[in-house]
Amino acid sequence: MAGFFDPMELRRFYFIKNSFFTVFPDPSLMQNKEDGHKRPCFFAIEDEDNLLWMIPISSKVGKYQEIYDRKCAKSGRCDTLFFASVLGQRRAFLIQNAFPVTERFIDDIYLQTKTKKPVAISDLESKELLSRFKRVLAMVKQGRRHLIFPDCLKIAYILKTEKQ
Repeated sequence: MAGFFDPMELRRFYFIKNSFFTVFPDPSLMQNKEDGHKRPCFFAIEDEDNLLWMIPISSKVGKYQEIYDRKCAKSGRCDTLFFASVLGQRRAFLIQNAFPVTERFIDDIYLQTKTKKPVAISDLESKELLSRFKRVLAMVKQGRRHLIFPDCLKIAYILKTEKQ
């Protein structure tokens, strides 16, 4: 994707502009919370249509671990949640809350406080997260829309249409 992102900056964390939530008022989207800190941050994955899919992360690992465990017990697996280390802390990646954006809705990249380097996860964790996300998105596109809470396909359609 030309412009804001070079290939090395994908699969990192970003903040979304408030305007996105005004343009797309889906109640299932995780809204920005302004409490002196930017949050939530979103892990970015680019798709074949040059849309950036944002996966929110949460520090409420216990809450999401319980949900993950229940889903695994019921169906043998859970691809809608993923856990990885972010800045040395375990975090929940909420694939179930993923949604697409374009560059115009990116506010900023998430940087480490001391070093000002972009926050990232390991290559191994990134590959596993990407694999799970692709699997879930494929199922959503096949009609299992309940796997991702926001109406991500509607948002993607609007974004692709406005790019043309």
